[in-house]
Amino acid sequence: MSFAGEVKEELLNIEKTACCEQSEARGLLLFGRELSPSSVSFLTENGSVASAFANAVHLFSGHTPETQVSASGNYKIVIENRNINDALLSEVLPDGLNSKKQLTVGEIERDCCKASFIRGAFLAGGTVTNPDTEYHLEFSCPSKTLANDLMELIRQLGIEPKTAKRAGNNIVYIKKSGDIEDILSAMGATETSMMLMGAKMYKDVRNTINRRVNFENANIARSVEAAMRQYEAIELIEKKQGLDSLPAELKRAAALRLENPDVSTGEIRKLLGEELSLSGLNHRFKKLIDMAQELKKDDDKRK
Repeated sequence: MSFAGEVKEELLNIEKTACCEQSEARGLLLFGRELSPSSVSFLTENGSVASAFANAVHLFSGHTPETQVSASGNYKIVIENRNINDALLSEVLPDGLNSKKQLTVGEIERDCCKASFIRGAFLAGGTVTNPDTEYHLEFSCPSKTLANDLMELIRQLGIEPKTAKRAGNNIVYIKKSGDIEDILSAMGATETSMMLMGAKMYKDVRNTINRRVNFENANIARSVEAAMRQYEAIELIEKKQGLDSLPAELKRAAALRLENPDVSTGEIRKLLGEELSLSGLNHRFKKLIDMAQELKKDDDKRK
């Protein structure tokens, strides 16, 4: 089962009061595939969600529709009985069956019922990605009006969703991990919300470790590169004029580098046993590198 399927299974097992059950049922009906006097239809790959939609139909009409299973394993409900459809529309239209308005969310007063309605909308047309890959939760909405209504309802929970158009569908989506945690908790998927928090913490720790490892690797690479530059410069000086030609402080640093080509400048500083700062030692090595460059220039002139 997909991660989204697991979330929906958790949502379907929530105990609900009568008012919240009705709000969830309205969300299921409004965000299904079609809701009109001539046809009510619903399509899902989740059998439990199909049963929830059938229960919503029964709650408002007294009729339990037949659920068909396609060859591909999808569950489909189609109702073409005008009386049943009118009964459903009378429950979801803002002013009842005689309303001339298009389908809208309407007024929902209680916070628990707002969360239940959003839960129904998510069961009907929502999905959420596995947090191990990315953070993304979305609702597919049958119309722009319903998308706008849903966005306003989600904003009342303190969450700012975004909207997009994809393949002709109106999509309301949330990308921030904290907002996804909040809306899952509001809908009642507390276990999934906690799991998402855990996944986020794991990612944060892993990213911190990776940053530190990358930082250390970069430092090691810089240290090795610096040691190689120092070693090559000193080797050239030794070959051209010998280390005895150097001032005492440079000679000691140069000799230690030749004896320890793989260690860091900080370790050379310790081997010196002097009261010398790291920047002071780097300054000595810079002098040696500059001397080596001058020797190279002299060689080039002779050529």
